[in-house]
Amino acid sequence: MRVYKFGGASVKDAEGIKNLAKVLNTIGYDNTLVVVSAMGKTTNALELVVKNYFENKSELQSAIHDVIKFHNEILLELFENDRHNVFSVVKSLFDELTLFFKNNKSPDYNFVYDQTIGFGELVSTTIISHYLNEIGLINQWIDVREFIKTDNYYRRANVNWETTQANISSKFNISKLNITQGFLGSDANNFTTTLGREGSDYTAAIFAYCLNATSVTIWKDVPGVLNADPRYFENAQLLHQISYREAIELAFYGASVIHPKTLQPLQRKEIPLYVKSFLNPKNNGTMVSKGKALDPDIPCFIVKKNQILISLSSLDFSYIVEENISDIFNLLHLYKMKVDVIQNSAISFSVCIDNIYGNLEKLLQHLKAKFKVTSYDNVSLYTIRHYNNDAIRELENGKTVLLKQLTQQTVQIVTK
Repeated sequence: MRVYKFGGASVKDAEGIKNLAKVLNTIGYDNTLVVVSAMGKTTNALELVVKNYFENKSELQSAIHDVIKFHNEILLELFENDRHNVFSVVKSLFDELTLFFKNNKSPDYNFVYDQTIGFGELVSTTIISHYLNEIGLINQWIDVREFIKTDNYYRRANVNWETTQANISSKFNISKLNITQGFLGSDANNFTTTLGREGSDYTAAIFAYCLNATSVTIWKDVPGVLNADPRYFENAQLLHQISYREAIELAFYGASVIHPKTLQPLQRKEIPLYVKSFLNPKNNGTMVSKGKALDPDIPCFIVKKNQILISLSSLDFSYIVEENISDIFNLLHLYKMKVDVIQNSAISFSVCIDNIYGNLEKLLQHLKAKFKVTSYDNVSLYTIRHYNNDAIRELENGKTVLLKQLTQQTVQIVTK
């Protein structure tokens, strides 16, 4: 059993879907599960739908119509007959989305977000499944929400592994080519949940773990795992092989090629992960597996933009000790802040965070009751794994360094 994952960039238009079929024909698709994300920028478009629902209801139907129009144009390119069954199936999904907004009574943004955003994956996999059947790649469409069960921590749900394993073991047909959605699950009440942005990689790993898959392949628009994001760094190089441990480190620090949660279930069963280009499917790409040294052995650069740096000091110059640090982390947890870097001295404490849930002002007001607080918005967090002096010097050139922290193999630098 193999698991393939195709992201939004690989299926952003009709040509991308045709290329997905070409990849399957090139490398084979027997006993294969294909996990697919929403098409192109659909997730962003659906986020606008949610925003309009809460803030600008007069634009809600227009935003939904834009999403429908985008997918209908792809349908018309893929299917010669506009009476094909796929048109009515897709229409019923969008009717369901519209009906949700008509009947919803929940004021919870995160709940509404998850009930909305998943239609991107549901529609993309519906279109792809019908297209593959149309050209002779017979497959079974499955609703991932019937298999992956989670808690109700909307937008970043936690997997119930026992129930998920039981569902996959009892319901999944491994003898077919199966098409399913990434990113999604459902809670005990069968409401849709999501696993966090870029969670489709994690979906692939969950199925691979539960199915004892031989491998997972993530198909990207890059040759494999690079030592730097080419959008921000020049001369990025392909890493031919890396260990699970190194890949987990890179993912933890924010490398965008692999989702942070993806590697843990694969490592537990030593299932190799391949990251390959959907443009050149026969190329080797990058292999992630047990004990593989970094090849080539070069510095790896990661950047996270739009971060918040908060610096705290005690109002009376007393020490920042265990009790203070405990209070700080309780507040970070309360306001759902993703912590990326911490640094403390006797009378100060600094933390670089990702304000995912928009709770920054509430957090700052709470902190100001006990600490002197300085906050820096829109900072960049750079991480270099396996750094050398030249790499640090080149990175710092022309930037204002607000925080710098070095360990034996990693340096992190916050810049304005």
